[in-house]
Amino acid sequence: MINLSIVVPLFNEEESLLILANEIMSVVSDKNYTYEIIFIDDGSKDNSWSIIQKLAQNSNIKGLRLGKNSGKSIALDVGFFHAKGQVVITMDADLQDDPNEIPDLYNMIINDGYHLVSGWKKKRLDPLSKTIPTKLYNWATRIVSGIYLHDFNCGLKAYSLKVIKDIELSGEM
Repeated sequence: MINLSIVVPLFNEEESLLILANEIMSVVSDKNYTYEIIFIDDGSKDNSWSIIQKLAQNSNIKGLRLGKNSGKSIALDVGFFHAKGQVVITMDADLQDDPNEIPDLYNMIINDGYHLVSGWKKKRLDPLSKTIPTKLYNWATRIVSGIYLHDFNCGLKAYSLKVIKDIELSGEM
């Protein structure tokens, strides 16, 4: 059985893919995890797909390509369908999620008994035009849902395999 599946949905991320793949492989290799990295190209118009094809020459890396830009939820759903790891970690491809967080997330699922762990971007690299609406969204979502999370939109999450096989994603939900 594979310990870990890392699912990375992406759109036009040619600059970051090689860096991200190397960082992930370094972290998971240091921990001796059996793993797969699943890149889902959500209809990129740049060279992302050709980079993924080269990366997929490594047997631990898989590339899936959507015919058109269908949105992050659809890309995640496709990745979840193909994931085989005991723990499934999602990350964004833009290098804002730190692969060094993977071992802690993995341990929270395997050793601490959680089924879902959500990340939190403490240091956002986004412009104010994006961070202010994000703060308002997080505040409103906490109020409406009654769930206290710092960052509902953070792409860095860990799930037990059972949870992702039971999730039905649609649209942008």
